[in-house]
Amino acid sequence: MTDYKELNACAKALTEGVGDNIANLANISALLFQMMENVSWAGFYIAKDGGKLVLGPFQGRPACTEIMCGRGVCGTAMERKTAVVVEDVHLFPGHIACDPRSRSEIVIPIFREGTVFGVLDIDSEEKGRFTDADLEGLTALVKTLEEVLV
Repeated sequence: MTDYKELNACAKALTEGVGDNIANLANISALLFQMMENVSWAGFYIAKDGGKLVLGPFQGRPACTEIMCGRGVCGTAMERKTAVVVEDVHLFPGHIACDPRSRSEIVIPIFREGTVFGVLDIDSEEKGRFTDADLEGLTALVKTLEEVLV
C-alpha cells in the first residue's frame, strides 16, 4: 500500500523552488512510478487549445500522443472536471487502448487558475487496482502540484 503522506512530502521537496512545469511533471511521474506498487504507467496529459490532451512527462510504455476531450478515461475526466476511477478499462465505454495489458486506471484532473491544465493518469495491469485511499492520496498530490504550476 502506498504511503501517500511520504509520497506527498517527496513531491513537495522535489518541486519546491522549481519554476518549470515540465521538470515538475517529470519528477512527479518518476516518483509515482517508483513509489506505487502494481502500476504499469504513471504520467500526465496536458490540455491544449482545441479541446485535446497531449502526452506529457510519464514513466512506462509508449502511450497515445493525443486524446480528445470526452474520449477515453482521460478525456472523460477532462470533460467532467472530476476524477475517474475505472476497475476494468475493457468495460469502460470508449476506452482508448494505448496498452492492451492495462486493466484498471485512475485519472485526476489538474487545475490552474480554474481551468483544466491537464490530467494525472495512472494505469495498472491489475483489475481493480485503485481504491478510495488511492483516490484520496493522489488527489492530495495533485493539489500539491497545482500549487507549483506556473
